[in-house]
Amino acid sequence: MASDSSSPQMVFDEPEVIMEDGQVYRNPTEVKMSQIVLPCHANHRTELSVGQLLKWMDSTACLSAERHAGCSCVTASVDDILFERTISVGQVVNIRAKVNRAFNTSMEVGVMVSCEDLYRNSHWKVCQAFATFVTRTTGTEKVHLKQLVPFTQREQVEYSVAAERRRMRLLHVDIMKDLLNSTTFQRSIDEDDGDGQDEEKEVSTEKTRVESVELVLPPHANHQVSTFGGQIMAWMENVATIAASRLCNAHATLRAIDMFHFRGPSQVGDRVILRAIVNNTFKNSMEVGVCAEAYMGEEPQRHINSAFMTFEVLDKDGSPRLLPPISPEPKDGKRRFQEAIARKKIRLDRKYIISCKHTEMPLSVPWDPSNQVYLSYNNVIALKMLAAKNKWVLSSKKNNVKLFTLEENQTLSFRVESEVNVPAARVFLLLSDLNRRPEWDKNYQQCEPVVNVDEDDVIYRVVTRSVSAGGREQDFILLASRRAPCDRGDPHVIALRSVTLPTHPPTDCFTRGETLCAGFTIHQLSPSACRINYYNQTSPGVVPYIAADIAGLSSSFCSIFLSCHQFLMKNRTGSSESSSTAL
Repeated sequence: MASDSSSPQMVFDEPEVIMEDGQVYRNPTEVKMSQIVLPCHANHRTELSVGQLLKWMDSTACLSAERHAGCSCVTASVDDILFERTISVGQVVNIRAKVNRAFNTSMEVGVMVSCEDLYRNSHWKVCQAFATFVTRTTGTEKVHLKQLVPFTQREQVEYSVAAERRRMRLLHVDIMKDLLNSTTFQRSIDEDDGDGQDEEKEVSTEKTRVESVELVLPPHANHQVSTFGGQIMAWMENVATIAASRLCNAHATLRAIDMFHFRGPSQVGDRVILRAIVNNTFKNSMEVGVCAEAYMGEEPQRHINSAFMTFEVLDKDGSPRLLPPISPEPKDGKRRFQEAIARKKIRLDRKYIISCKHTEMPLSVPWDPSNQVYLSYNNVIALKMLAAKNKWVLSSKKNNVKLFTLEENQTLSFRVESEVNVPAARVFLLLSDLNRRPEWDKNYQQCEPVVNVDEDDVIYRVVTRSVSAGGREQDFILLASRRAPCDRGDPHVIALRSVTLPTHPPTDCFTRGETLCAGFTIHQLSPSACRINYYNQTSPGVVPYIAADIAGLSSSFCSIFLSCHQFLMKNRTGSSESSSTAL
């Protein structure tokens, strides 16, 4: 596991919630496991084997899933895992798993792993994972899962964003294909090939090839007599570590795992063949590809799992060593070499756009087709998380329009709320068409689409009025992402955030503004009525527009929302179906 010389990061549990009967609330699907790390769990460096940790994580998550489903469950996939800290012999591993959301026949289980040093009385986070489980029954009919009702604020956030994470999983393969087919990406690879690396120092990937076979015995099976998913992942981590260590004749440290995807089951008596090879090296890290296939007797081999793992080789000071370039094998080596570069770019996009805090990145992230999916994901998730906060303060109320504010971490956010007797789907269609916003919002002088990304995402250039008399107008480059409800009870979402486009740089004629997080949530109250909330996590360019409203010196936002109300009522008739022309 990855070592870290920095001081341990403290892990704090969610504050206790006391229910009306005086009992402390506990999520009914939550399962906790604590294990002390013994020498039999560790590698030769007395660090907990990642394979063993994966088995514990999968077991805990499965118990949580089955507690909710009321029947047997199996692992379908595990999202990317980043290992932040190491765990040593004698320390305690604490694993907590709970179901974040149940869909029709699958559910997302969140897993949090922390480490505890009993002798120093310290705790720190090790990793976090999101696993997808499906029910397994003896018959042909699928089990339709009961829905979860989130209770705490954190549960509400995880419930809300689980739908967007599910969308990302379904798009995972398409993202990879689109990037590999991109002419820009292929051109960048060709330019890198011409950099003139020293071919004499290249290491052939054939040196790193590993093949191993395992016989599935009863101790490797779960209570359904299928091979335990955690065991398969542990075997895969083992051969991947061998392949990575062969490259530099030194122990390799696992830093991250790309998504595990279980393509099929295996049973007791199967032979599981595991193959691993280094796909590419990147200065201080390498990617190892590993796959697992199973067979019994004379039957053909079945592909049951594959994953890509990122390793580093650390020196005596714990710093990553410089790795040699590799020479791909003649057959599929070139393809794996290029795919490793694509996966690295995707990982960097995810880390930069999704994992970073807003204060650690510019408000306007450069947009290109390869990072579109992650920008859209971040756009929607940021709005959902802002909407889920529970410390909003009512600042003013006029004509059934309420203005709420939220001050947090030196950031001011506001929320405007109103109700309208128009179906939610119709409001969603009208408000998601930003071309029509100047009809009801006096701040919008001009709005034009500049990139029609897909049916759910469009990039607009918006021109707003000047804040001061005689001042320059502002313009924004906004990515608008919309989401229809995933399940009954979910809101319609229209999320807005700033991006940058090389085709639309700032000009002297306008002051370039930025929007960190803004947009609408639309909750259905009845078939003919809905509640609209508009959110904005303000940036310096937005504050002057709302300062007077928050101070109670103006009611401009009230008048704008009343104008919006009139616009919606005027256009309440018509098709409520979402179409690609709405964004």
